[in-house]
Amino acid sequence: MADIASEATKTSRKKQRRSVPAGQLHIQATFNNTIVSLTDKQGNVLAASSAGATGFRGSKKGTAYAAQVAAEKVAEAAKTQYGTNNVDVFVKGVGLGRDSAIRAMGSFGITINSITDITGVPHGGVRPKKARRA
Repeated sequence: MADIASEATKTSRKKQRRSVPAGQLHIQATFNNTIVSLTDKQGNVLAASSAGATGFRGSKKGTAYAAQVAAEKVAEAAKTQYGTNNVDVFVKGVGLGRDSAIRAMGSFGITINSITDITGVPHGGVRPKKARRA
């Protein structure tokens, strides 16, 4: 019985190395954190990191430097594992890490084709408070 279990673990296939020369970089920059994700053209996530995942805690997660470190971590994975050279950047949110994450990507030798802001815009606003009783 033990032979069957050990044999099943040996037959697992090695993960294939994908080559993704062009991809999309999604940056979600809030006041509390910055999340950087690298996807292929279809939107499948290849590598992701955040300011919290790189070791920053508390109010430091919302800083521009924390976003830069998170973007560098994703850029390193993009270059070494997937060979990504060109990205289209999609920025969402109003946090401090917007610009620094894009600059960090450019400093790694990854060409930025376009930058698109997809931050949500409120329309109609919030629902008003109910009328005060007299």
